[in-house]
Amino acid sequence: MADKIKSSYKFSKSFYDDAITQGKWWSKLYFKLLWGGVDDNEIARRVLDWIPDDFKVKAAIEREQSGARIDSAEREQARLKIKAAIEREQSGARIDSAEHEQARSKIKLLDVPVGTAVFTTEKYRRMKQADITCLDYSRDMLEQAEYRFRGAGITNIKTMQGDVGALPFEDETFDYVLCMNGLHVFPNKDKAYSEILRTLKPGGELLACFYVAGEQKAADWLAKTVMTRMGWFTPPFDTVNDVRKRLEPYYDILDFHVEGAMLYFRARKRP
Repeated sequence: MADKIKSSYKFSKSFYDDAITQGKWWSKLYFKLLWGGVDDNEIARRVLDWIPDDFKVKAAIEREQSGARIDSAEREQARLKIKAAIEREQSGARIDSAEHEQARSKIKLLDVPVGTAVFTTEKYRRMKQADITCLDYSRDMLEQAEYRFRGAGITNIKTMQGDVGALPFEDETFDYVLCMNGLHVFPNKDKAYSEILRTLKPGGELLACFYVAGEQKAADWLAKTVMTRMGWFTPPFDTVNDVRKRLEPYYDILDFHVEGAMLYFRARKRP
């Protein structure tokens, strides 16, 4: 199965981006007829909008996530305070340890699978203060992502080849785990969810979008035949209810949407 997945994405690397972004007439027709007219670009935008660009406003964001109400003025005040601390440090002024920690702490994000980064490169270019790790099982996908990052001048990303079922990270490492178009591909979905949960910090968020079974007959047929046979998808496939059952014991579900045969959600890990 592992070799089949690798070879499938190597085979598709020349047309993969056009397929998922509907960049060609045939990919538009493909999404319209078999995926219920879903716009992958719009779903990707909505998922990525859940991640803040300015990761220096960490304290305000964490307060908001805990349920505390903060207004836009407080968020701006936090941003300016942290910016001032960074500028003071860069000028050589002495700052205390608490101020240093607030100024220098970086929120960590894991993107798995990163794919070719066709949806994420522009987002990551704006996230200059984030500590981003991008992992993919396919070396071919990873090389295309690395090429995009270099072209965009992004320097705060670490890329690595690996398996979501055996993530090489300590417990509670990441503030965000982004999983776009991946959960219908992973061979062992139980291990994938388990490893994501293990490496996500309490209060951290899992953001995902992927194919779910039982919503569109044409998509189900395609997934079980062509996509599985080619190695692009890996059964068994979760239904919407299956996904809820996986999430509800461990996460607070903040957003949960189904469009065509695609599910996208935002879930926060409970302390």
